[in-house]
Amino acid sequence: MTTTEFINPTAAKIVLAAQRGDSINRISNKIGTSYSWVYDWIDRLDAKEIISNTDNGIRVRDYEMRRRYEEMMGTLYTRDKVSQEDAYVIPHFAGMEFAYTEIDAAYVWTHGGFQIARAHDDYPVFIEVHERDIDRWIEFFERFGVDTTVDERPDAADVDGSVHYVLFPQTDDIEIEWVDGNPVIPLDDAVSQMMETRPAYEPALEMIADEHDVDINASHHDQMTTD
Repeated sequence: MTTTEFINPTAAKIVLAAQRGDSINRISNKIGTSYSWVYDWIDRLDAKEIISNTDNGIRVRDYEMRRRYEEMMGTLYTRDKVSQEDAYVIPHFAGMEFAYTEIDAAYVWTHGGFQIARAHDDYPVFIEVHERDIDRWIEFFERFGVDTTVDERPDAADVDGSVHYVLFPQTDDIEIEWVDGNPVIPLDDAVSQMMETRPAYEPALEMIADEHDVDINASHHDQMTTD
């Protein structure tokens, strides 16, 4: 295959989402593409020396190609509306640590089974990031034509496009668990957030209690009585 044949959105997503040590399965989950299709592309990218598939996982080798892929995907996303599905793919391209939080912690921990206070024309995505990376995150999303705010959800009328990101800067380490290829705040932290407005999150809490065999009432009794 010629280099031109590698100018492909799937190849671009694989290279952009890959972090050193990732498995093929993790990359497949990150970009929402079938394992077999990602496996096939990784073979081709490895043969072209754009990435390496080693016993210790995937690593990017050709960073000039990675830069070209980011420019290509930035152009594609600024030309068209970012879909809800791609809203959970793009942050993986940044190469910076993050974790889904707030509404998205509930969304991820319920495997997409719970949504609240979002619509097709107003879809904020909530992520924790390192405070030191805030400016880099804002610049990164600008390259993809997506608005960002810090610490607070904006009014829908103040945002261009339906998908936008709300960043929550953290001065301490970000604790992460991986669910379906998505980095998310730990389950106990997610449940604590939901308990702050329990009536709104009751369906999510029930789903989590069933799946993870967690006694929500018992483990969060102190918080409930305080509320």
